[in-house]
Amino acid sequence: MTTPLCVAALYRFAPVADPEAMRATLQAACEDSGVRGTLLVAHEGVNGTLAGPDAGIEAVIATLRAQPGFAALDVKYSTAETMPFHRLKVRIKPEIVTLGRPDVDAHDAGTYVAPADWNALIADPDTVIIDTRNDYEVAVGTFEGAIDPRTVSFRDFPAWFEREGRALLDRPEPPRVAMFCTGGIRCEKATALLKAEGIEKVHHLQGGILKYLETVPEADSLWRGECFVFDRRVAVGHGLSPGTHTLCHGCRMPVSPEGRTSPQYVEGVCCERCHDRDPDRQAGYAERQRQMQIAARLGIDHVGARLTPPVRSQPLDDDSVSTTPPEGTS
Repeated sequence: MTTPLCVAALYRFAPVADPEAMRATLQAACEDSGVRGTLLVAHEGVNGTLAGPDAGIEAVIATLRAQPGFAALDVKYSTAETMPFHRLKVRIKPEIVTLGRPDVDAHDAGTYVAPADWNALIADPDTVIIDTRNDYEVAVGTFEGAIDPRTVSFRDFPAWFEREGRALLDRPEPPRVAMFCTGGIRCEKATALLKAEGIEKVHHLQGGILKYLETVPEADSLWRGECFVFDRRVAVGHGLSPGTHTLCHGCRMPVSPEGRTSPQYVEGVCCERCHDRDPDRQAGYAERQRQMQIAARLGIDHVGARLTPPVRSQPLDDDSVSTTPPEGTS
């Protein structure tokens, strides 16, 4: 029986004077420790998701926490039976989560609410609950009563707030706002955005959905569905147990068990969302799937199996990183 791998989703907003030096330090630490995944480094901080042996993850986290300003690094741990990443990527970016509003200071975020206190907040009828994640993530699961902004990427959130969100809060008695995302990082900026726009009673789920699912008993949970994650697990449930969704290799979107029963779903090729797209490309996907199946029978890796995230997803928005970014994944 193989030992499960440790998966660490992490982020911290802290000034990084020399992103290239930080990138080189983290690259070396990960390579020396046998760790894979994605890390984004910017002047505003570090964000990413890593996987590897317990000792390797511990060594990388220790290296990061030794950097100035990173002693209080936020890390959420889970496990995976197989390596969820095919390679290591440590990249420099303008932002560690892309809101597209450089004037928003994530250090002026909303009030943290611990997972144990979250149910009471969102059960209050005077609380407006906003899911800050993208549309395909919300479709996999969300909190009961939450508003879905239907955004394609996180950088669309400010426009949604101006177009629709502000009107939701226009009441004689300003409501409390409860915001959440996968691991917490998007809400650092989303709540800071609302505060910059004059909204005062802004709260967000500390540790994000992942910490809630990890710590709140399923019998008491107000979460409905599964939580999309940006790695080969695709989605997780309560207790961070493996979810039931898979990823369509044609459009890089999550597919539910019901979706996989559709006659338009072809494993490794297409699903209901993309079945009518470029037939030449689908022929290429079909050949890739055939080669992957051959490689699996032979017990070897196939380069075509390398996972890439949803084509419409934000750059490592979460927390999540949440994880394998399109341009660079949370």
